[in-house]
Amino acid sequence: MPDSRAEQLPPEWDLADLYSLGEADPDLPRDMESGIQKALAFALRFRGFWLRDKVSGMEISLALADYQDLQESIDRPLVFAMLHHSALTTEPSRGKLLAKALESHSKASQDLLFFELEWLQLDEAKASVILGFPEVAPYAHWLLHRRVFRPHTLSEPEEKILERKQISGRSAFRRFFDETLGTLKFQVEESTPEVSLQTALSKLYDPNRETRRLAAAGITKTLDARSRDLGFILNTLVHEHQDDCALRNYPRPDMPRNLSNQVSGDLVRLVMETVESRHDLVSRYYRLKANLLGLEDLYDYDRYAPLPGVTANMDWSDAKKLVVDAYGDFHPKAGQIVELFFEKKWIDATPRPGKRSGAFCSSGLATLHPYTLMTYTGRMRDVSTLAHELGHGLHQYLAREKGHLQADAPLVLAETASVFGEMLVHQKILEQTTDPKARLLLMAGKMEDSFATVFRQIVLTRFELEVHTARKDSGEISLADLGAMWMKTNQQMFGDSLELKPDYAVWWTYIGHFIHSPFYCYAYAFGELLVLALYAKYVEQGPSFAKTYLEFLEAGGSQSPETLLKKLGLDWNTREFWEGGLDLLDQNLKTMEALAKTVG
Repeated sequence: MPDSRAEQLPPEWDLADLYSLGEADPDLPRDMESGIQKALAFALRFRGFWLRDKVSGMEISLALADYQDLQESIDRPLVFAMLHHSALTTEPSRGKLLAKALESHSKASQDLLFFELEWLQLDEAKASVILGFPEVAPYAHWLLHRRVFRPHTLSEPEEKILERKQISGRSAFRRFFDETLGTLKFQVEESTPEVSLQTALSKLYDPNRETRRLAAAGITKTLDARSRDLGFILNTLVHEHQDDCALRNYPRPDMPRNLSNQVSGDLVRLVMETVESRHDLVSRYYRLKANLLGLEDLYDYDRYAPLPGVTANMDWSDAKKLVVDAYGDFHPKAGQIVELFFEKKWIDATPRPGKRSGAFCSSGLATLHPYTLMTYTGRMRDVSTLAHELGHGLHQYLAREKGHLQADAPLVLAETASVFGEMLVHQKILEQTTDPKARLLLMAGKMEDSFATVFRQIVLTRFELEVHTARKDSGEISLADLGAMWMKTNQQMFGDSLELKPDYAVWWTYIGHFIHSPFYCYAYAFGELLVLALYAKYVEQGPSFAKTYLEFLEAGGSQSPETLLKKLGLDWNTREFWEGGLDLLDQNLKTMEALAKTVG
C-alpha cells in the first residue's frame, strides 16, 4: 500500500530517465566521451557542407537531423549533471561531476561550431534558395533565426577560444554563485536554528510584523556578510558580458538577449516605458494594503504581509489536486500532462539545505521530458510557483515534437504558459471562495503576484541596464553604488506608498537571473501582460480557445513570436496592446478597493 503520509510531503525528483544509476551510472562517462568522438566524426563528414556548389534539400534535411540528434546526445550528461547539482549544491561529488560534464560538453561543442558558422557565411541569395527547399521546412525557422547573429559572429578559431574559456570563466562564476547561496544560513528568529534562504524569505509572508522584521534583518545580515563575494561575481560577469559585446559588435548590452528573444530593442523599451508609466497602480495598491493592515507606514518587510483574516496554507496532496484539476478543467490533455509530473516524479519540491534557490523548469531533452525544481513550504505562494513551473513543463512537453533545435520558445513567449497556469489556478480558487474577506485575500495575493511579474521584473531589468552602463563607463562598481542603484530603481516603483529601509540596499545579491541569464527578467512582464490578453480571449471564446492555445504551445520555437501571436489574433507592436493589460490590472484593483469597503 502507498504511504498516505508520503503523499502529503513534497517529493524529490527521480532522474532515472536520464541515468538509471544516477551519479554512479557507467553510461555517464561513456556518453561524455562518445559525445566528443561523435562530434569529431560529424566534423570530418560535414565540414564544408554548406559551401558546396550543389547540395540537395534532402541532403540538408538529413544533415540537420544528424546535427540535432548529436546536439541532444552531448547535452544529455550535462542536463543530468546540472539537475543533480541543483538539488544539492553543497555536495562535492556533484560539483565535480558538473565540472566534468561542462568540460566534455565544451570540447564537443568546439568541434561542432563550424556547422553553424559555415551556414552564416553563405550569402543571402544562396541561403534563400536553401530555405526554399520543402525538405528543409521543418528546420526553416531555426536556420533563418540563426542568421540574425551573422554580424555578431567571429571566426571559427576565435569562437573556439571563447567556448573553451567559458569553463574557467562564466560557468565557474555561476557555479560559485549557486554554491555560495546554497551554503548561506540565516538567523531569522531569536534562539532558533539558522535556515536556508528560501525558508528565510518565506518568513516575509508571516502575519506577525515582528517576525517579518526579524526575518528581513537576518537576511540582510547574512547577505551583507557575503556581499563582497557576490558583488565581485556580478562585477566580473558584467565585465565579461561587456567584453563579449565589444568583440561581437553589440552596441547595447541587452541586444544579444533581444535577438535571442526575437524582439526588437524598440519593442522592449516600449514595454518597459509603458509599465513604468503606471507605477501609480503599485502605489494605490500599497496605500490600500496599509489601510487594511491598520499600519500608518509600510516598509520593505511588509510587502508580502497577508491581509487580516485566515492565512491559508495547503499541504502537498491538496496542492497537487488543485493544480491538476485547474489545468484539466481548461483542457483534459493539459491536465493529463501536468499529472505526469507528479506520477513520474519529475518534480523536486523538498526543502533541504544546499538546494539551489528559486525555481525552474528544465526543458532538458526533446526526446525525454522536462524536470521542475522548487521548494514547497505550504504557502499559497508556493502553490502559485508550482502552477507556474508546471506551465513551463506543459509548454516544453507539448513542443517536444519540434525537435531539440526548435522545441524551446524564446523567453518572451516561454513565460506565457507559466503565467497562464498561475491564472488558471487562481481563478479556480476564487470560484470556490464565497466569503468576501477570503476573496479579498486571494485577490490581494494575485495582485501582488502580478506586480512581482510585471513591475518588479521591469525594475530588475532597469537595474541591470544601469549596472551594465555604469560598469562600462566607470569600471568596477562599488557595493555602495550597487546598493544606491538598487534602492533608486526599486523605490520608484513604490513611490511614497512604501519605504525601503537602508538594509534593503544589499538585496540585489541573491537575484540569480543577473548571474545566469542577463536581461532575462523583462520576459516575465511580456508573459504576464500577454496572459491578461489571452485570458480575456479564453473568457470570450470559452472551451474552443483551449485547443488553439495548446496548438500555440506545441509550436515551441518553430515560428517567430509575432507569427504565433497573430494566429491568436494578437498584435503586440502598439502601446495600446500593453496598456490593455495594465488597464485590466487597474480594473482588478478597483474591484479590490470596492470590496475592501464592504468588508470594513
